[in-house]
Amino acid sequence: MITGASSGIGAATALTLAGRGARIVLAARSPHGLTQIGQRCRLRGARVLEVPTDTADPDAVERLAAAAEAEFGRIDAWVNNAGVAVYGRLLDLPLDQVHRTVDVDVFGYLHGARAVVPRLRTAGGGVLIMVGSVLSEMSLPFLGAYSMAKHAVQGMADALRQELIADGEDRISVCTVLPSSVDTPLFAWAANYMGREIIPPRPMGAPQRVADRIVRLLEHPRRQSLVGPAAATVAWSWRLAPAVAERLLVWYGQTAQFGPPTPPWEGNLVNPVEQPRRVDGGRRVPLAALAGIPGVALSQLRHRLRLRDRLSHVHALQWTGR
Repeated sequence: MITGASSGIGAATALTLAGRGARIVLAARSPHGLTQIGQRCRLRGARVLEVPTDTADPDAVERLAAAAEAEFGRIDAWVNNAGVAVYGRLLDLPLDQVHRTVDVDVFGYLHGARAVVPRLRTAGGGVLIMVGSVLSEMSLPFLGAYSMAKHAVQGMADALRQELIADGEDRISVCTVLPSSVDTPLFAWAANYMGREIIPPRPMGAPQRVADRIVRLLEHPRRQSLVGPAAATVAWSWRLAPAVAERLLVWYGQTAQFGPPTPPWEGNLVNPVEQPRRVDGGRRVPLAALAGIPGVALSQLRHRLRLRDRLSHVHALQWTGR
């Protein structure tokens, strides 16, 4: 069972599982988008059920789970993946846009968990995957609503896991996947109130890499999994030197996150963007051509430290009269 299955990581995961002979239930808001991905899954030999669903609606998610159970008899795994994003300053964003982001990215996951965990108990166990982000552990300026939602996803997964342990329930695994920037349509479809075109963080990973990690977790569950070297680098920078990492990300957010002027738009927050569905966003470039956030940030830090040392040396000479 995969939510947000009509593009990006969800579509890549569906196609990967289809190639392995899985029975798949695809959920997303766009019926047309689901049909496109569903057809591609069937070409790989999979049995597929498509259920248009807005995961922010708890009744719709319950109907989704019931439809999956009716079609296939049981649910073995549920991948909470549907998500939306909005760019803008937290204090200036329309509150309804922030609420909508949290409704989909947080409550949508909670609705999924509440629908599937009782069914996993009945089935004798299974796996619940929460697709978070490296922003579950850190934050990025002007992407605050999404960052706070992804923090909540990590907290939700940890609390749910603890409650299952308290119940003596070791047959259900709750796993979070934390990728860094991934080349999906998320950036093109995100709501944007910054007045400038969005430039996705570099380096960007391939959705397939995240899909492969999700499939691995379905077979060998673990509580948390960072995906890609960029995710590990940024996450550990934040853990080990949070003040420095925070300032570097502020610098990055101000200088490299936005491009030419563009009018504000609502993106796919409320209604799906009806465009041909694709797994990737078409914006990925070879890693060798990029320094990436950590490389650029560390280079800038080294430059500033050298400059500070030179100025300190000059001041010392002036103080001693030399």
